[in-house]
Amino acid sequence: MLVFPNAKINIGLNITEKRADGFHNIESCFYPVGWSDALEILNADLFSFQSDGIEIPGDIAGNLCVKAYQMLANDYNLPLVSIHLLKAIPIGAGLGGGSSDAAFTISALNVHFDLKISSEKQQDYARRLGSDCAFFILNKPVYCYEKGDRFEDIDLKLEGKWIVLVNPGLHISTVEAYAGIKPAKPETDLRILLKEPIVNWRQNIKNDFEATLFPKYPLLNDIKEKLYDLGAEYAAMSGSGSTLYGIFEKEFDFSDTFKDFKVWQGFLK
Repeated sequence: MLVFPNAKINIGLNITEKRADGFHNIESCFYPVGWSDALEILNADLFSFQSDGIEIPGDIAGNLCVKAYQMLANDYNLPLVSIHLLKAIPIGAGLGGGSSDAAFTISALNVHFDLKISSEKQQDYARRLGSDCAFFILNKPVYCYEKGDRFEDIDLKLEGKWIVLVNPGLHISTVEAYAGIKPAKPETDLRILLKEPIVNWRQNIKNDFEATLFPKYPLLNDIKEKLYDLGAEYAAMSGSGSTLYGIFEKEFDFSDTFKDFKVWQGFLK
């Protein structure tokens, strides 16, 4: 079985409070984008996991795809499989690529072995693997809250908008991103701000990580401002970085503009 785990962007990201368990509560809008990995799962005599493309750090036992398989295998006595991942989404880029791989492993195994696991239960499994994993089970625009693993439907339609994602190759760890963050409740609910015309988002919708990471990595701010110079209706950093994105009214080829970086561009759905 072959599936294509896709990335997501954050439209707005507010760090609202520090939790007693050491995590942070947030509010954000998750929106799926087309930058994708490729994941193949086949029946096998021996379990195996292989990856190509971008090198994935750590050992196989710690890979989220492997953990997802083992979790379902324990509960459903699954046959052995071989998993092959072609990694294209940059790692540590604020795009949720690893979380997507894990969630798509769960959903692919559910279909491949006809397990008939409900979407809600698949989300519960995904939450065990990471805060934003559950988003990729339904894989549609949502308002998210708490650790980024609770969702509310949102009426946000950006179909036909052109998006360019620019990744400068900086790996920013979660620990580094949260250093210096001072959680605070936003003055205006993000859900209200998202109802405004997209041209108003520049002044009102922020990613809290930009305030601490842009001074440390001026290149990130330079890319954001370049996207606005090129005509973006809205531009921001996704997640905890280091990918920047710009949303445009019309299609335009940015390959030569950001030729020193990894770039994905396409229409939003």
